Amino acid sequence: MKQKYTDSLFSFIEASPTPFHAVENMRRSLQENGYVQLLESGEWELKAGGKYYVIRNGSALIAFRIPAGTFRGFQIMASHSDAPCFKIKENPEIKTDDYYVKLDVEKYGGMLLAPWFDRPLSVAGRLVVKDKGMLKTHLVQMDRNLVLIPNLAIHMNREANEGYKYNVQKDMLPLYGTELSKGSLKKQMAEAAGVCEEDILGSDLYLYNRMPGSVWGAQEEFISIGKLDDLECVYASLQAFLMAEDGESIPVHCVYDNEEVGSGTKQGAASTFLKDVLTRICESFGGNASMYRRLLASSFMLSADNAHAVHPNYPEKACPTERPYLNRGIVLKYSGNQKYTTDAVAAAMFRQICESVDVPCQVFTNRSDIAGGSTLGNISGTQVALNCADIGLPQLAMHSPYETAGGQDLEYLIRAAQKFYECSVEETGCGEYCLKGCS
Repeated sequence: MKQKYTDSLFSFIEASPTPFHAVENMRRSLQENGYVQLLESGEWELKAGGKYYVIRNGSALIAFRIPAGTFRGFQIMASHSDAPCFKIKENPEIKTDDYYVKLDVEKYGGMLLAPWFDRPLSVAGRLVVKDKGMLKTHLVQMDRNLVLIPNLAIHMNREANEGYKYNVQKDMLPLYGTELSKGSLKKQMAEAAGVCEEDILGSDLYLYNRMPGSVWGAQEEFISIGKLDDLECVYASLQAFLMAEDGESIPVHCVYDNEEVGSGTKQGAASTFLKDVLTRICESFGGNASMYRRLLASSFMLSADNAHAVHPNYPEKACPTERPYLNRGIVLKYSGNQKYTTDAVAAAMFRQICESVDVPCQVFTNRSDIAGGSTLGNISGTQVALNCADIGLPQLAMHSPYETAGGQDLEYLIRAAQKFYECSVEETGCGEYCLKGCS
């Protein structure tokens, strides 16, 4: 029962150990499909029928396509490129007991710590080097098992299975080598990137899980790999965006960074990135501030970030009435305190899109006595205010280095997202909307 897009998803995730790599992989796909890169520092001369993309910080990307005719708004699908992991500090090598060399790391995002033990890990990220008076960025990925975080044996901690509070500075530092390895990490990174060690002036390096994706279950109905939250939505959005036919609105594939740490960066959902791009599109076609606001009134955003499925061992942790399961469709996420943006209007729009392509929909809300997290929609809405639904695919073990989802759900999302990009929204009255191209 292996699903249509599984191998391609695994290849994308395994080639995207950091947000920088994810954006580079998207850039290549866009270039191969005729999209032209725009620089924020340059003049934009956009044309009807043109295909474009913009990158900020090397870790966030917005791609869009201008219809050949007039356009009435924007159809935006937003996701994020980052995932909880360990960031390597600037001077990381620590020699201990006059023999081992380990790396000093810190947490990035809210993560499950225990699953990081005793599995093959490596290092990836970006290096900034000086090159003939210029500063240039080079991606680096050590494509081999390089480090590991070893557990303490049960004999030395008899209470290990009774619950343990991990201290990142004490318990989670990965083993890199013996004393012979001291001082070699920077050199290894330079060699892997094809640059001179002495030319490296800055770096952003992270640990990543080396375990490949797997298909499993009695009917091979489940998939597992790292970073399903949220590279599964990134992948689905990109595939749908590239396959969609032009409609009466501008399709926008938007991938932010730093969602896992609050989105408050120049490349995060709280930044002006999306607003800047949409404003410049409007200006390129002679639009003013009034036109921009009219376009937003007839626009729609999907904030796509995976959702919690009912857990087989902890079914009581789920809401008693809203219980999403793997392989039963896309999840609409609601929150009374507006941590998720879905309201009656946005839900109705999205359900109509799903019904038009025969894609099932589920609902997620937190238990009323359990606080939930937030995601892109409500944060992005502080910069670009428009109708927005929070959606995602159901998964287990969110924020583990090895997460699980349903193979069928990915195809559901790609199908619905393609139709979403082909639709357009028209505000026809107070509380009245028409979805064109969605029959």
